[in-house]
Amino acid sequence: MSEVTAEKLVEAYVNMRESIADKTKEIETLKVLQKTIADKILELCNGQNMNGFQTPYGTVSRGLRSHYWTSDWESMHKFILEHETPEFLEKRLNQSAVREFLEDNPDVLPPGLNVQSEYTISIRRK
Repeated sequence: MSEVTAEKLVEAYVNMRESIADKTKEIETLKVLQKTIADKILELCNGQNMNGFQTPYGTVSRGLRSHYWTSDWESMHKFILEHETPEFLEKRLNQSAVREFLEDNPDVLPPGLNVQSEYTISIRRK
């Protein structure tokens, strides 16, 4: 039975990372092709004003998706406070802002704050 060494572990890790990178590139290429086909199907739906259709291979449904954002955070913040709509915001913390606050204020802990820290490794190819 061969001995597991740091050298063998790092070699295996680097080889797997490269294999994942290759497969990721292949998947991204397929996604681009898939998007091209989806765009053609959407053109077909739009051209014939169809909200969907069936084929032997699957059912197509056309829907409307909207995305919202602001280019003026100061005004949006005022609007949210004025109209009492905190649900406009997502419940998550800005990681770097919290880290910076804790570094600058080591004796102040925001209520309900949870912290999970763990050591990680990074491996660069030689």
